Amino acid sequence: MKIQLSSTAFSTNSIRVFFMRPFPFILLILLPALGIAQTNSTSSGIRQSTDQQPDFKKITEVLDLSLASKGDFTTAALSFNRLHGLGKSHRFRIGYGLRFTSAFGSNTNYRTAPALLTSGNQSIVALFSEDIIANIDTIRFPKTQINSLNISINLEYALSRKLEVGFNIDAIGVSFGGKQTGTFMANSPYPSSLSGTAQEAKPTAFNLLLISDSDRGSLNSEGYVRYRFSPQFSVRGGLSFQFNEYTTSRKLTFENDRFRSKNAMPLLALSYHF
Repeated sequence: MKIQLSSTAFSTNSIRVFFMRPFPFILLILLPALGIAQTNSTSSGIRQSTDQQPDFKKITEVLDLSLASKGDFTTAALSFNRLHGLGKSHRFRIGYGLRFTSAFGSNTNYRTAPALLTSGNQSIVALFSEDIIANIDTIRFPKTQINSLNISINLEYALSRKLEVGFNIDAIGVSFGGKQTGTFMANSPYPSSLSGTAQEAKPTAFNLLLISDSDRGSLNSEGYVRYRFSPQFSVRGGLSFQFNEYTTSRKLTFENDRFRSKNAMPLLALSYHF
């Protein structure tokens, strides 16, 4: 499938698919704060020259516990992050971390995962491609539980001494959890003897951030605003976007055995700054 540059490329379905990806959805949440950041940075620069305020810390280490939920799907995450301030003021920080995420779901639908099946494309092209509905099957699990341990990429900007905005995303890691049994529902226009059958699956073991549906495994990402009520403690609020994936014990239709659930949820977190 090729990307159309005509008006049909921007149909309602295209917009819906685009905003089900983590990057644009979280960026939309952060845009107002980023606008404030630009204004704040300019005024802060004036104060810096007149008041001679000290710079922000060059290296920031944070221990963080977060909770995200939308009722039928909930995640808890514990992470340790190390961020390095850039420039003279160190307001903008980039870093890395280690995050353990445990995800719980009830009556959750997991749909066909590989990008070549869902959109016919891979990498960044898949980000802007519409779904091929006939290729997308579903497994419905009465309950799910996936644990993942991933290395994360972290970005953060200090609006002031009290207020910060940031984004993080898992890059690579592993997942584990118990075997689950769900009901497979084929969406092919041709009848399938597998449709309606019980299928066993385990969490996909290897996690890797690529782009959109080209991702593999279970990955967590967050866009947030942080408020520091003391030098050591802060709270975060924002949006968590989760990819969670199971691999079935056997190949099903289209020779596929990988199925994914995508969940966007409000999050709240408590952090300790070393």
